[in-house]
Amino acid sequence: VDPAAAGALYDKEFIVCALDLLSGLTEGLGGGIESLVAQSNLRDLLLQCCVDEAPDVRQSALALLGDISRVSPIHLQPRLQEFLTAAAKQLTPQSVKDAVSVANNACWAIGELAIKIGKEISPVVISVVSCLVPILTTPESLNKSLIENSAITLGRLSWVCPDIVAPHMEHFMQAWCNALCMIRDDFEKEDAFHGLCAMVAANPTGAVSSLANVCQACASWNEIKSEGLHNEVSQILNGYKQMLGAAGWEQCMSTLEPAVVQRLARYGV
Repeated sequence: VDPAAAGALYDKEFIVCALDLLSGLTEGLGGGIESLVAQSNLRDLLLQCCVDEAPDVRQSALALLGDISRVSPIHLQPRLQEFLTAAAKQLTPQSVKDAVSVANNACWAIGELAIKIGKEISPVVISVVSCLVPILTTPESLNKSLIENSAITLGRLSWVCPDIVAPHMEHFMQAWCNALCMIRDDFEKEDAFHGLCAMVAANPTGAVSSLANVCQACASWNEIKSEGLHNEVSQILNGYKQMLGAAGWEQCMSTLEPAVVQRLARYGV
């Protein structure tokens, strides 16, 4: 929003309330929101709010962006790349430092968009991944929610664009797996593990030096509800067991806690 052009009408709190109301409607109506906003200029206003100078406005705008991405991504299509660029800008180290809640919502929104639009997200993948890696590798200074969202979004980007992300996996695999261990079992964690499996399939040697961390992440599940994902994880682990040979696999297992090794048995290794 341009405060000068809006004059007295520009009230930050009013805009934040309006954005939050729209988020509530989007969550409540699901796909039904499209018929309400189709003829409106919401898309253009939302994009303006995503780059507003006020952090509170950006925070609520990016939350709404994520909500719309989940139920009606088609509404964003005409200006999709602009939305992605606006969200990605909130993830630079300086932006994270200045407004962590804005960064958190931006990260979540990008992950939601990724699973809806697939390869169309490819133009921003490298810039987003390069911002997520420092978040994951220096978790001590950041809040838990941002670390979890970063791990999930990295997984979703890896799932839809494994060919782009996989060549860089050595730079973040250990820190990423450590973050995945912290996430509770749910569909977002499933998405992240689909990404892990897709990336390992694209670049198996890239995770060899982090294999113990991969094993710990796989053992962090109480139960993978999706049979397909359970089989994928099993395939990945058995593939490494074959690649390393009996002695190499035993060496890796000896670095893990007995409880972790016990949990890995459910994958047939």
